[in-house]
Amino acid sequence: MLRFLWVAGPVGGAAAATAAAVFRSPWWWCAAVPLLVVTVLASKDLLQTRHSILRNYPVIGRLRFALEGIRPEVQQYFVERNVDGRPYDRDTRSIVYERAKGTDAEEPFGTELDLYESGREFLVPSMAPVAAPQHLPRVRVGGPDCSQPYAMALLNVSAMSFGSLSANAVLALNTGAALGGFAHDTGEGGLSEYHLRPGGDLVWEIGTGYFGCRTEDGDFDPGQFAEKAAHPQVKCVSLKLSQGAKPGIGGVLPGSKVDARIARVRGVPQGRTVVSPPYHRVFSTPRELVRFIGRMRGLAGGKPTGFKLCVGSRRQFLAVCKAMLEEGVTPDFVIVDGAEGGTGAAPLEFADHVGMPLTEGLMTVHNALVGTGLRDRIRIGASGKVATGSDLVKRLIQGADYTNAARAMMFAVGCIQAQRCHTNTCPVGVATQDPRRARALHVGDKSHRVRRYQEATVRSALQIMAAMGVDDPSQLRPHMLQRRIDPQTIRSYADLHLWLEPGQLLHDPPAPWARDWEAAHPDRFTV
Repeated sequence: MLRFLWVAGPVGGAAAATAAAVFRSPWWWCAAVPLLVVTVLASKDLLQTRHSILRNYPVIGRLRFALEGIRPEVQQYFVERNVDGRPYDRDTRSIVYERAKGTDAEEPFGTELDLYESGREFLVPSMAPVAAPQHLPRVRVGGPDCSQPYAMALLNVSAMSFGSLSANAVLALNTGAALGGFAHDTGEGGLSEYHLRPGGDLVWEIGTGYFGCRTEDGDFDPGQFAEKAAHPQVKCVSLKLSQGAKPGIGGVLPGSKVDARIARVRGVPQGRTVVSPPYHRVFSTPRELVRFIGRMRGLAGGKPTGFKLCVGSRRQFLAVCKAMLEEGVTPDFVIVDGAEGGTGAAPLEFADHVGMPLTEGLMTVHNALVGTGLRDRIRIGASGKVATGSDLVKRLIQGADYTNAARAMMFAVGCIQAQRCHTNTCPVGVATQDPRRARALHVGDKSHRVRRYQEATVRSALQIMAAMGVDDPSQLRPHMLQRRIDPQTIRSYADLHLWLEPGQLLHDPPAPWARDWEAAHPDRFTV
């Protein structure tokens, strides 16, 4: 074409020269390349059948998906207020960050909460406060059948598996536990070198997959269990019945994530998808559960042994209590996980709608054990959105002896609540197996943050108790926690809830409990 214009005469030659200059110009290419890209994208959008938006609005419709992708960040940083973020609001996250860094966790000008909102709770201060104790209290975990009791801290690292968390995150958490003298729950993903290397105290959790102590076909292997439970860092062993965020279902770890390290820790084939069933093979009745707890304690050399659950049916837990009474076997501890508890990944319907919240679950377990005369033999741990000193004190009033925190501990090692735990793209290296992302988490620095956060939170709880006129957790009582029922009515937990007397269910069960107590059977889980 250019050749034709050139031979056509002076005018054609000028036009050809101009065209050649245009094609040589970088500005022409700057305009042509984007135009070509837009044309290709528009053609692709018009021809595809998956997205109606793109068929009606080619190219421009892609802006909708781009904005949707950054919606969580926009929400967190520019839209939400300090007190209404979910799962944790900004004020709570800030408290954890500041305590982890060792800076002041104090705010000016007063509360931003609506104190007249129905459901708002507050702790009762005393007109005669006492001095806060200087030593951090410990809870003795270990019943009459336990030969190696453990002194549990008031706040510990809750269950998070290696695989869900990066190796560096696990190392930082356990190093912090070693520095601060508190316990670190391994989660059900097995006992890894990253749990063991720093030397922190461990609660080894065994789930339905029996990872780390399983046979080739996925059954419980008593030999492997006894060998690993004998490790001096393993202070307690825990059987996981259910998890707050997803009670009643198992888990799936895709084969692409089962690398050599995870395969070795879990005792599964490398590269093969691992399925945790929703139920246990080792028991099917309350009586069998209780007997297996006793067997685990024997295999563990008498170390404290218990189980974790998200409470659903009061009748089922009473059935377990009846089995304990008939068998003469009790766990050393029960960990109550609330439905508000966290997870790396769970179906939304389960996280939102299945299982009891921690408050009701905790009081159910506490009262059931009191009413059956077993409470003095069994310690209760509370897990589910425990992050501050006030959270800790509330849970102690509601029946717990100690608490566990997972997401708050993640904040202490750098989690920013990006909520991408299930994508393997955690931006701060906490919940990922991507080596490049995980290396951003510096173990030496983050471990000290974990220690500082745990100590500051426990001291905050002790300071709150001192303001309530209490210098020991055992002195806390239900009337010290108040709840607003409506704009004109406030009632204490002592008035709102029925608190059983020791052994009351055995002799004269009160009406609200009588039907469940009668229906509970030690040989079946009856809803």
